[in-house]
Amino acid sequence: MTSRARRAARLGMKSLLVLFLFLAVAASAMAGTVRGTGDLGIVVERASGRVVIIEHSHRSRIGAVDGLGDLSHASAVFSRDGRFAYVFGRDGGLSKIDLIEAKLVRRIVQAGNAIGGAISADGRLIAVSNYEPGGVKIFDAESLDLVADLPAESNGQRSKVVGLVETADGAFVYTLYDAGEIWIADVAEPARPAIRKFPGIGAFPYDGVTVDGGRSYVAGLFGEDGLALLDLWRPEAGVRRVLSGYGRGEEPLPVYKMPHLEGVTVAGGNVFLPAVGRHELLVADVRTWAEVARIPVHGQPVFAVARPDGRQVWVNFAHPHNDTVQVIDVPSLKVAHTLRPGKAVMHLEFTPKGDQVWISARDEDLVRIYDPRTLAELGAIAAEKPSGIFFTARATRLGY
Repeated sequence: MTSRARRAARLGMKSLLVLFLFLAVAASAMAGTVRGTGDLGIVVERASGRVVIIEHSHRSRIGAVDGLGDLSHASAVFSRDGRFAYVFGRDGGLSKIDLIEAKLVRRIVQAGNAIGGAISADGRLIAVSNYEPGGVKIFDAESLDLVADLPAESNGQRSKVVGLVETADGAFVYTLYDAGEIWIADVAEPARPAIRKFPGIGAFPYDGVTVDGGRSYVAGLFGEDGLALLDLWRPEAGVRRVLSGYGRGEEPLPVYKMPHLEGVTVAGGNVFLPAVGRHELLVADVRTWAEVARIPVHGQPVFAVARPDGRQVWVNFAHPHNDTVQVIDVPSLKVAHTLRPGKAVMHLEFTPKGDQVWISARDEDLVRIYDPRTLAELGAIAAEKPSGIFFTARATRLGY
C-alpha cells in the first residue's frame, strides 16, 4: 500500500469514528427524550388554569401546561395510549394536552358551564356533559371537531347533565339533574344518535357512575335518600331504587360539599359509597344492593376510593372536616387509621398497583404521597391550589 493510500485509509477510519461518535451522541440524546406514558398523570391547579404533569415512578413533577381557563371543578380522561389528556373545565372549556411534549394541542370553549366528560371505549369520541346549555356534546378525539349535539330536554325544559360515563359497547350514559332521568345515547353513528330514556328515577340525581365492571349504572339522589340503579346488561328491566330511606327518621346535616360517586368503589364483594348529609359510609352487597353496614366516619364523605387490591378504602371529607383522611379496613368494615395530610384535602388517586396514594391538600399548595401499607409519607409535589389528580391508568378502565 502506498503512503497516499495509507493516508486515505486513516482519513476514512477517522471519518467513520466521527460518524460513529455522532450517531452515539444522537442516540443517547434521543433516548433521553423517549419515555412511556404508563406512569404519567396530571394534577389540576384549580386557581391558576394550569395542570402539572407528574410521573409516579420517581414521584416527580416533569412539566406544566397553562391557559386552560376555569378549572374549579375540572376532571380529565386519557387517550387509549395514555399520551393525551382531555381536560374538562367548569367554563365549558375542553383542552387536549400532549403529556410527552407538555403542550396544549387545542382548546375549545364548547358551552357556558360544564361538569365533566368521558371518552368512548374505542377512544374515537370525547363527550362533555354541560350545565349551560343542558346537554351533551360529542367531539372527535383527534381534532376536537364537533360531531354530535344532544340537548337534554324534558317536558320542554333543558336540564343540567351529570354522571356522564362510557360503556363497553360504545354508548354514553348520563343523568339529567333537573328532570330526574337517565339517558343512554348510542352514538355508533354520531350524525344519527339513538337515545333511550328512563324517566322518574328520583329527585335531583347529582352524579352517576358504573360499577361491577361496567354492568350497573348508579345515580345518587340529592333530593331523597337512596340511589337509582340501571342494569346495563338488561336495560329493558328499567331503573330500580336501592338503599331507599337510609336516613329515615333522622335529621340530615347541612351539606357543605356534594359527595362524588366517582369514588363509589367495590371491594370485598361490597359497594362503599358516601351517605349524603351524614357522617357515614354506606356499605351494600354488590350483587343484591342490600345494606350490609354503615361505617361511622370523621365527617361527611366526599370520595371513597379503594386501593387497587380492595384491601382498604380511603375516604376524605367535606368542610369543616376536610383536613382529614380515614382508612377503612375492608374485612372488618372499621376505620383502621386516621391521617391529616393538610388543609382542604380535595382528591385521592392510587397508582395502578396500589404502592402509592397521592392526596391533594389545596390550602397547603401540596400533593402528599403516602405508602398505603405503612402510611409513611414518601414525598410531596408542590402545586398551586391542587385539586384533581388523574393518572393515565384511567385510560384502561371503564366509567371514570
